[in-house]
Amino acid sequence: MPKIQNFKMYINGEWVDSSSGKKIQTLNPENNEVWATVPEANEKDVDKAVQSAQNAFENSWSILHPRDRAKYLRLIADQLRENAEHLGKIETIDTGKIYRETKTQANYIAEYYDYFAGLADKVEGTVVPIDKPDMQVTTTRIPIGVVAAIIPWNSQMLLTAVKLAPALAMGNTVVIKASELAPVTLLEFAKLIEKTGIPKGVINIITGLGEPCGKALTTHNLVERIAFTGGPETAKHIVKNSAENLSQVSLELGGKSPVVVFDDADQENALNGITAGIFGASGQSCIAGSRLYLQSNIYDEFLDKLITKAKKIKLGGPMEEDTQMGPLNSFKQLENIEKNIKSTTEQGGKIRCGGERSSVSNKGYYFPATIIECENHNLPVAENELFGPILSVMKFDNEEEVIKKMNDNKYGLSSGVYTSNFARGHRVSKAIRAGIVFINTYRLISPMAPFGGIKDSGYGKEAGIESIKEYTRIKTTWYNSSDKPISDPFTIG
Repeated sequence: MPKIQNFKMYINGEWVDSSSGKKIQTLNPENNEVWATVPEANEKDVDKAVQSAQNAFENSWSILHPRDRAKYLRLIADQLRENAEHLGKIETIDTGKIYRETKTQANYIAEYYDYFAGLADKVEGTVVPIDKPDMQVTTTRIPIGVVAAIIPWNSQMLLTAVKLAPALAMGNTVVIKASELAPVTLLEFAKLIEKTGIPKGVINIITGLGEPCGKALTTHNLVERIAFTGGPETAKHIVKNSAENLSQVSLELGGKSPVVVFDDADQENALNGITAGIFGASGQSCIAGSRLYLQSNIYDEFLDKLITKAKKIKLGGPMEEDTQMGPLNSFKQLENIEKNIKSTTEQGGKIRCGGERSSVSNKGYYFPATIIECENHNLPVAENELFGPILSVMKFDNEEEVIKKMNDNKYGLSSGVYTSNFARGHRVSKAIRAGIVFINTYRLISPMAPFGGIKDSGYGKEAGIESIKEYTRIKTTWYNSSDKPISDPFTIG
């Protein structure tokens, strides 16, 4: 059995264990074996991290010129590029995501730090056309303070970048809580942060459970903003916690994203986009296109092609170059998927491919590409976010009908439209209640493009030029431009 690696947290520029000495074991999803341990932070550890961030905010980072802060962001980007393959390997071991994807992801994520570095000295204030004589009024954007960033196990480098980069660019300091399900990647990232020479306390990375670590962080009186990505149930706790410190909150939550294929769509393009959207990363993506609506007159033909394509997807070890889908991250996910599939088939859902645990390994959490026909689009697999490679397929006749069905869900993160009719694409994309719409493509990201949803998919946007303002507050300053003293307020007459 391989030697278990022991990691430490990064607080105030130092590598530390938890004050209690407790540790969390992290499993390799490929074989369900413990491969590393990380500290289990408690309230004392959280306070130390937040206090160090507050000290750095007051005494170094917020008073640094934006151009100088930008230099550190670019150094982080350089480190990501230089260590992309190493980070990818760690993430693959810790999460089960295939190495072909993770080894290139860190390289691209570097672009986010460069993008926000470029914006650091571009955020300007205003002069207000005030309605008072001899008064000049200006607004400036100032940093908020300590930001708590809570990161899920999937897409860690991306979901860290869209919080950390704008926060740092605007002069905030950050405490990052890594997911207990796969925390090691962010601790490896901390080693790269240390190499940049960024002032101590500006970035702190802790590991721990929701209780007490997560609660202590989101209720801490020095935390001014909480940036969370994760599930709706955890989000509800975070919103309640934020009432303790009145912090700002942004939530990037789950999705049950609908995709529609009209009869005039380029079928090969649609097949490729749908496959990437639901089976890429084993379906473990918040924007996974997990609800598919096919127009009636192409339904059978298109579905047969999609099933043929899904059956060819190679399931295997995530480090192997020819693997196209790796394991799920946890046994809890596997159980939830099986439970929902069972309920769906009992209610009339028809499994067309997959649907059962794979025999590729008797240790890992492997589940094949699965397609289920659902006459009722409110069946469990079509209604609930499963975070796995499970595609629900449904039939529709016309545009009006499919728009209603696509919007009939509590989530509103992403969506997809496949059609060669530009006017139809525009109409449908406008009518869909989702924060993101892909037309004739799917599952793309960019530092320039805002990302976020509506309804139970959360609020606030990450990435894009507007998102950087989310990490500032507006200060209003009044200047008296008259040579005369203001009148005595207590003089009568």
